[in-house]
Amino acid sequence: MAELARAGDFCPNAVCADYGKLQSEVQTNIIQFGKTKAGRQRYRCKTCKGTFVETKGTLFYGRRTPAAEIIDTLKLVAEDSRISSLARAKGYKEETISAWIRAAGAHAEQLEAVLLAEHHIERGQLDGLWAFVQNKGEKKAMPKPKRRASSGVQP
Repeated sequence: MAELARAGDFCPNAVCADYGKLQSEVQTNIIQFGKTKAGRQRYRCKTCKGTFVETKGTLFYGRRTPAAEIIDTLKLVAEDSRISSLARAKGYKEETISAWIRAAGAHAEQLEAVLLAEHHIERGQLDGLWAFVQNKGEKKAMPKPKRRASSGVQP
């Protein structure tokens, strides 16, 4: 499988003539163009003269919260923590955390579409997956141990 593109590998400007074209080591029209106040790398396309930051197209783009904080919060959401509890513990609004979850979900869908574009799943594979995930079989209940009389009286 081919390696995923990184920031600065192509121009993300849809009106640019080099939009989406991966840069080769010989010909590169994307150059580093300083850093933002937050310390993020900026890039500039020589073709369209447009600039963009390394987080363009990710769930971290345009966010003021550090990426590590967003990831930590999303990990806790994945572990079944309530959004309201996280809002109190982390100090973020529930709407903010919900926006992070929506952005992460949208990003995951886009990534999944790219990664699975070349893979074709057959019906037998889906049935096998469903059988594995859904039907784990009946759980056999263990009989409860019988309680002894607490007063010392034998039955």
